[in-house]
Amino acid sequence: MTWYRAMTLVIAGLIWPLASLSDQAAEMKLLASTAIKSALEEMGPLFEKATGDKLVFTFGPAAVLKGQIDQGAVFDVSVLTGPLTDALIQSGKINAAVSAPIARAGLGVAVCADATTPDVSTDAALKAALMNAKSIGYNGVGASRSGSETMIKKLGIADALQPKIKLLNESAPVAVARGEVEMGLGPVSEILPVAGARLAGPFPADVQSFLAFSAGASNATKNARDAKLLIEYLRSPAGAAVLKSKGMEPG
Repeated sequence: MTWYRAMTLVIAGLIWPLASLSDQAAEMKLLASTAIKSALEEMGPLFEKATGDKLVFTFGPAAVLKGQIDQGAVFDVSVLTGPLTDALIQSGKINAAVSAPIARAGLGVAVCADATTPDVSTDAALKAALMNAKSIGYNGVGASRSGSETMIKKLGIADALQPKIKLLNESAPVAVARGEVEMGLGPVSEILPVAGARLAGPFPADVQSFLAFSAGASNATKNARDAKLLIEYLRSPAGAAVLKSKGMEPG
């Protein structure tokens, strides 16, 4: 039995008993952080096959998506960082009863796929790699910016690196793959799927930061049952297996 077939059967067992209660398939709008993009793109077709629903994704920095929701963007489910999800619950945009933690992602270092991979396994090695890099980039509006800057401050090289840091409007590994910066900092889950970029390694444990992601159903959704089912799927053993394969820690 292939891995894909096994996953489909597991998901079908979770979803089909409930899906049969629906009179017709729904189109579900998801707003999700770029850090969880590769996992959702893999899980999405399996969910669609099992339920008949159509998933429409919008990916971007979590803060940007939260701003769109605040301004009235229509959605059924969001997958954003925990604090932003909590803020949307408080503002009445997300149903507190249909929200749950999904996963967390650690930060890492991206380099060009054909470049020599620097050692970043210890504080001293990471410090040397950053000091030797000609340019360093991280997303200027992404949730990972704070973790990257905290790591740099802990290593005591914030002033030395300032002239070669570039704040990006896109995912750091994408900029690395395009040759815009030599080294990119961001969630490991964003680095792994980018062609042309490679994970040099996660930040060492004592300077590591994690982004925690939560899913929530819109209070305005017309597909409340399907939204709840999708969130349950993201938290299922099948969903957890995909999240792990994409460099995230489920739960």
